[in-house]
Amino acid sequence: MFRLSNSPLEINNLHASLQSETAGGFVCFEGRVRTLNEGKTVTSLEYESYGPLAEKEGLRVIQEAKEKFPIIAASCVHRIGHLQIGDIAIWVGVISQHRGPSFEACRYIIDEIKSRLPIWKKEHYQDGDSGWINCEKPNSSSK
Repeated sequence: MFRLSNSPLEINNLHASLQSETAGGFVCFEGRVRTLNEGKTVTSLEYESYGPLAEKEGLRVIQEAKEKFPIIAASCVHRIGHLQIGDIAIWVGVISQHRGPSFEACRYIIDEIKSRLPIWKKEHYQDGDSGWINCEKPNSSSK
């Protein structure tokens, strides 16, 4: 499952959506809005997306993860709209029989979502400046 959300993410509901008696491994990633980026103090940010394409490509990424790794299920939700410091911007969850595939699939999903989906963020800075940033695959120093 992949979806975009205008509302704050309900972590308990997301965790509950990934249940299986055969799953011994559950891994999730929560990307949160932070106060500092590239030396600038961030006060909030906005995400915009081309929804139909983002949802189609997000579902494709989840399907690819299921084909590449022996996982039971995976889910990803990406926020859009205005977010405050500490808000969860993206959530990825994966279950599998063992922990290894869950970790690998979770990493694959977040990296592919960040590099392939038409989602952009606008950071608002303490100095009053702001700027749109295309969400890209992280470089090796941020891994």
